This record gives sequence, structure tokens and C-alpha cells, in this order.
Amino acid sequence: MKKTTKLIAVSALLACAGSVFAQNNAAAGEPRNVVQLSASGTVEVQQDLLVLSLATTKEGADAATVQAQLKQALDAALAEAKRNAQPGQLDVRTGPFGLYPRYGKDSKITGWQGRAELVLEGRDFARITATAGKIQTLAINNVAFGLSREARAKVEGEAQIQAIEQFKARAAELAKGFGFSNYSLREVAVNSNEMLPGPRPRMMAMEAKAGSFSDAPVPVEAGKAQVIVNVSGSVQMR
Repeated sequence: MKKTTKLIAVSALLACAGSVFAQNNAAAGEPRNVVQLSASGTVEVQQDLLVLSLATTKEGADAATVQAQLKQALDAALAEAKRNAQPGQLDVRTGPFGLYPRYGKDSKITGWQGRAELVLEGRDFARITATAGKIQTLAINNVAFGLSREARAKVEGEAQIQAIEQFKARAAELAKGFGFSNYSLREVAVNSNEMLPGPRPRMMAMEAKAGSFSDAPVPVEAGKAQVIVNVSGSVQMR
């Protein structure tokens, strides 16, 4: 009989504690009528940044000889590129430079292969392509387009305004649909990215030889990119 009394007392105590816990949560303002949503704004803009890389590969039995050939080719290309360099319009930098052993059937090194790369980047397409056409020791490896920081910043604000307005409109529409007259913003996150309409043009590298290329500008044409700003978060309907 005593055990039964104790169990009843414990059950009553737990029920009381659960009631107090629920009251405390309600008093603490546990979120109710909260909905998650997202919206985006998109602005299409002409790509104004050209990234053109040139490269060469060399092969030989001796690593030092291959390295010297690569260095000679890269030094000549750098000298030509730097003559036309201009900050923001044509920036010059070196890319990967490395040597790799070649192995025979017996797993012994039979020779060496090396590769050197030079990158021309900027907003002056004519200057970049003309410079690339004059470089005789490296061949074009890759052509890509993008947006400069200035162009991206200019349209990112516009895309953000679109996204925010769409977020607010959708929040108001959802609140009304659920029978509420208004809403309040609880939390929000904003992020942006750049989308390209299609694959970037690419040209594979060939071994460059002096005098094997004309000094005519390399023909390129940029496309358009989309700057997208996404706004996501939650609102409390009231």
C-alpha cells in the first residue's frame, strides 16, 4: 500500500513539473506561426574580364635541360607580356611550372617532361589578345571570361534590391494566405553568385616553337553572365 502511494505521488509531481515547463516555454515566447521562405534577384550583365593562359611543354632525358628550356620560354614570354602590362587592363602572372619523370616498363625513369604557364588577365581585351599574338614561345592553352570586381559590385546591389523586394512580397502573401494581417522578420541570410550562360571556350595547349605563330591578335568574344542574389530566412506571421 505504501508503494502505491509513493507511485501516485511521483506521477503527480511529474505532471506538475510538465505543466510548469510548458508554462515557462509559453512565457519565454516559444516561436509560433513561423514560416521559412526564400527569394532571388537576377541581373544579366556583359562579361568584362578576359583570362587568357598560354603554356608550353618540353621533354628530354635530363631534368636540368628540360627545366632550362621551360625557363627560357617563360622568360621570353614574360618580357613580351610585361611591355604591355597595365594594372587592371592587362595583369601578368605566371601559372604552374613543374617537372615530371617518365617511367619505362621496368619502373625506371626514362626521361622528363615539364610544363610552364603564363596568364594574361584584364579588362582590355584588345591589349591582351594583341599581346598573346606576339608571344612566340608559348601557345594559347585556355580562354575564359568573367566579371571584374567593379562590374560585379555595380549590378550586385541591383540584384539584391530585387531579391529583398521579392522576399517581402512573398512574406506578405504567405501571411495573408494563412489568415494573418502582417508579419515580422525573424532572421535572414543574403548570398550571391555568378552564373554563366554556357560552357567557357577552351583551347588545348600545343608545344610552342619560335616563329610558329603570327603576331595577329587572338580573336575572342565575351558573352553575358548572370549575377544572382539569394535572400532566405524566416518570418513570424501575426
